[in-house]
Amino acid sequence: MASKVQHSRRIPWRLLGWGGAAALLLLPLIAMRFTSEVNWTPADFIFAGSMFALVGGTFELVVRRSGSGWYRGGVAVALGTALLLVWINGAFGIVGDEQNPANLMFLGVIAIALAGSIVCRFRPAGMALAMVLAAAAQALVAVIAFLFRLGADQPPFFPGVIILIAAFSIAWLSSAWLFRNAAHQDLDAAGPR
Repeated sequence: MASKVQHSRRIPWRLLGWGGAAALLLLPLIAMRFTSEVNWTPADFIFAGSMFALVGGTFELVVRRSGSGWYRGGVAVALGTALLLVWINGAFGIVGDEQNPANLMFLGVIAIALAGSIVCRFRPAGMALAMVLAAAAQALVAVIAFLFRLGADQPPFFPGVIILIAAFSIAWLSSAWLFRNAAHQDLDAAGPR
């Protein structure tokens, strides 16, 4: 009976999540009817749909495997941060336009977060460390952008590039904080030994 109640509580969230992803995919389709500024190809829709499926499927797996709200929150923030990094980079570029090779550094940040997660076997304390490492890598990208004035001559221009990169660092650190709380929750549940 309790399982049935939990399942019925999850359905609105699942509908909201997957419905939101479908709505986001419909936005460019609708916008293309009204403006020539938005010009998505079928490949763009396939890429976006694949990204939403990967992120949504991963989060669904985490929700099923973890009962910790802290852990789920950490995963949600990490997945959202990675999704936004890829999306913004692919659509506009963070450092200059999307063709600028400096934007490949952001894939390295995501690779660090993913590799750290795998190495720690997705345990909360290790995930917190992996997200701190991703934030540090993100900050290093900001330092490189600052030193070499990357993106100084294209939107969002120089201060905007640094602010945007810093915002992503804060997002990674927020995920780390949530995972840290999940790790403490695990320790508290284990009790004294």
